[in-house]
Amino acid sequence: LSSRTSAAEKEMGGAEQREKQYRARQGFEDHHGGVTSAHTYFYADEAKCDQHMETFLHCIDASSGSSEDGFSAIKLTALARPQFLVRFSEVLVKWRKFFHQMAAEQGQAGWAVLDTKLEVEKLQEALANLGIVSKAESQQWFMGENLGTSGTVDLLDWNSLFDSRTKLSRPLLIPNRKTGQLEPLLSHFSEEEELQMKRVLQRMDVLAKRAMEKGVRLMVDAEQSYFQPAISRLTVETQRRFNRSQPIIYNTYQCYLKEAYNNMTGDVELSRREGWHFGTKLVRGAYMEQERERAAQMGYEDPINPNYEKTNEMYHRCLDYVLEEIKHSRKASVMVASHNEDTVKFTLRRMMELGIHPSDKKVCFGQLLGMCDQITFPLGQAGFPVYKYVPYGPVNEVLPYLSRRAQENRGFMQRANRERDLLWKEVKRRLLTGNLFS
Repeated sequence: LSSRTSAAEKEMGGAEQREKQYRARQGFEDHHGGVTSAHTYFYADEAKCDQHMETFLHCIDASSGSSEDGFSAIKLTALARPQFLVRFSEVLVKWRKFFHQMAAEQGQAGWAVLDTKLEVEKLQEALANLGIVSKAESQQWFMGENLGTSGTVDLLDWNSLFDSRTKLSRPLLIPNRKTGQLEPLLSHFSEEEELQMKRVLQRMDVLAKRAMEKGVRLMVDAEQSYFQPAISRLTVETQRRFNRSQPIIYNTYQCYLKEAYNNMTGDVELSRREGWHFGTKLVRGAYMEQERERAAQMGYEDPINPNYEKTNEMYHRCLDYVLEEIKHSRKASVMVASHNEDTVKFTLRRMMELGIHPSDKKVCFGQLLGMCDQITFPLGQAGFPVYKYVPYGPVNEVLPYLSRRAQENRGFMQRANRERDLLWKEVKRRLLTGNLFS
C-alpha cells in the first residue's frame, strides 16, 4: 500500500483532494486481487525495477534468437513505482477533463474527441474569467508554435500545451467541478515523482534500443485503468522516438474500456500529424472483475463496458479503424490478440475488402501457447503472420498464471472440445481417402 500512497494522501485530508479512482485503498493496492488473467508485479525499490529491466532484456534476446520479426512484452508496473503511475494518470485525466469542461461551455458537450475544437479567443476569455490566467499570459501559450494558428485547439493541441508548459503548469490552477474551487493541477507532484518519470523513461529507452538492435518489436501491456493513462502516455512518448521508420513499440488498448476508441483514435491522429508509425495490440482486457469491484466499493463510475456484446462491438470498431488506417497510410500495424473465432473471421473479411495482403505484415494474430491451435495453425498455413504468446518464469509463478487464464476463458473447455472434434474429423477424412499420413 505504501508504494501506492502519494505525498498528498500522507498529509491531512490529502486523499479527499484526489479523485476517487486514484486514491489508494487497502485490499486493492497490490493490484492483484480479482485479477484472473495477468501477472502482477509488486514494487520493492528502484533496484528491483532495474532487475526487472534486465529480465526483459534477456527476453528480448531470447525472442530474437528464436524467430524473425518476433515480439517481446513488458509491463510498466515492473519498471516504475506505482505511486508515480497513479499520480501521473490523475494529472493527465484532470487536464483532459478540464478540456472537456471548456468544450461544454462552448456548446460541444458530448462531441467525439477528434471533432471537439475550442475557439482560442473564447478559451482565453474563459481562462481569464475563471481567474486561472490572464488573457495576456495565455496568449504566450500559443506563440511560436502551431497551437491556435487555425483559431482552434483540439485535444492533441491541448495535451501538447501541457507537455511544453510543464514548468508553467506547476502553479496553474484548474477548477474542481464538484467544489467550485480552483486547485493546483500539479499539486504534490514532487521532485521525487519527476525523478521517477525520468527513471522509467530511461528504462524504456534501454529496452527499446535493445529491441531495435535485435529486430524485435516491443509490446507494452495494458494494466488497470488507474495506471493506464500514464502507461499509455509514456508508451506514446517512446513511440514518437523509436517508430520513425517502422513500428518498434506497440501500445495496447483494452477494448472492454468505455474510452478505448477515443484513446486509440487520438493516438492514431497524433501519429499522423507527427509522421511516426502507429503500432498496437488489441485485447479485450484482463482486469474486469477487479475494476468493477473497486469502482463499486470506492464510488466512481465503472470504466468497463456493460456487457460482453458491447466489448465485442468496441473491439471490432477499434480494429476496423486501424485496418482503414493501414489501407490509407501504410503507417500502422496491429496485432489481433484474440481467441475469438468471430473476431478472426471479421479481421480476415475486412482485410480482403480493404485489399490488405498477409504478406504486407501489417496485420498479425496472437494466441496463448497451448490455446486455440485450431485458429493459430490454419492462419499460419494460409500465410498470415501469427504468434504464440509464451509465458516464461519459475514454474510456481507460471502455472498459477496459466490456471488463471483457463479460469478467465470460461469457454476454454468448449473450445478444447471443438478442437478435439476437428482433429477427429480430420483423422476420419484421411482414413476414408487413404491419406492418413499425407
